[in-house]
Amino acid sequence: MSLIDLLDSVSAEEGVLTAEGILARARAVAPRLRERAEDIENSRRLPADVVELLRGTGVFRMARPRAWGGPELDAVQQTEVVEALATGDASAAWCAMIGMDTPVYAGFLREDVARRLLEDPDAVTAGAITPMGRAERVPGGYRVTGQWHFGSGITHSTWVVGGVLVTRRGELEPGPPGAPGNWRIVVAPAEDFETEDTWYTTGLAGSGSRDYRTENLYVPEEYTFSFARPRVTGAAATSDAVLRNMPGVPLGVARAAIDHVRRMAATRVDRATQTPWSESYRVQTAIARAEMDLAAARYAVYGSLREQWEILQAGDVPTPDEQMATVLARAGAFRTARSVVVSLFDLVATAAVYRPSALDRWLRDLTTMCQHVVAQDEVLQSAGARLLGSVPHNAYSVGVVP
Repeated sequence: MSLIDLLDSVSAEEGVLTAEGILARARAVAPRLRERAEDIENSRRLPADVVELLRGTGVFRMARPRAWGGPELDAVQQTEVVEALATGDASAAWCAMIGMDTPVYAGFLREDVARRLLEDPDAVTAGAITPMGRAERVPGGYRVTGQWHFGSGITHSTWVVGGVLVTRRGELEPGPPGAPGNWRIVVAPAEDFETEDTWYTTGLAGSGSRDYRTENLYVPEEYTFSFARPRVTGAAATSDAVLRNMPGVPLGVARAAIDHVRRMAATRVDRATQTPWSESYRVQTAIARAEMDLAAARYAVYGSLREQWEILQAGDVPTPDEQMATVLARAGAFRTARSVVVSLFDLVATAAVYRPSALDRWLRDLTTMCQHVVAQDEVLQSAGARLLGSVPHNAYSVGVVP
């Protein structure tokens, strides 16, 4: 059965516009993504056919509201889909995780604008929301100038977002206490931005996370928003909605790496002792430790996401402890996945260093994704500050928008 036939059968049996159908399709395409992983990395962007594979899973529409004909997957379900894709290829999963945020952003925009964004149910949005640009107030909107980094998936995106600080007559408008200014997010068609091919990196090469820029671009007021003021209610309309499914990428990569080494152990023999790996104390211990660490990180992610989602769905406000549980589980997933793959890379030893080596690629991918702010000490400080009633250094990274 071809992959297309398989996807069609999954669609017929499961229903692509359900959580179960999208997850089934994600699992079905993961082996194909694994086959294409070297091509994806060498292309330094997702090839067009890979983008279409992702589109066919329904991943880009999985947050679309039911009221608008979408499946409206919750945070746990979204993370499961991203995790499944990441067992195939980290860059593809990373782009899927970023690209599916269109409905999330739509929840902060006027309804007519939101409907335009979602006119294509599989629209892909790329861009960085940190305020690396400036937006000068003009009648009806803003004149936007800036250069942003890390535009993951921008090579195949429909819409682009960019974080800006608002100015009036060249002077920064003040923001809330502790904020650098009046921070807003602008949304514009991808063709309104120029990209610069800067993405020569250690890992995640296939994400195509290029720089992008614009100068004096007019953006109407209604195509801008603040995370502090959602236009819809519910669990999805919170400032950390675009962060919740991120742990799916490192968790999926670590799962793939463990499975890879377990398959190796079935046939490999230690050269020095002639002991089969399956009978080696050293190998047995390493595999058990990897499984133990990954299971703990995974349960922390999914447990905290379920608890937070239930609180938000009930219309309640999470306590700092409840809110920071997801933040710390997210950071822990990235760091634990990297640690697991490092241990497996060491276990396999010299055989892991020759390219193309899946372990080599996974190690580089995790090393690169762990440079994201969500896995940095900065987020740990910010979470600790929230837990102690103090001021976080990076409020957004812990889901607190000033």
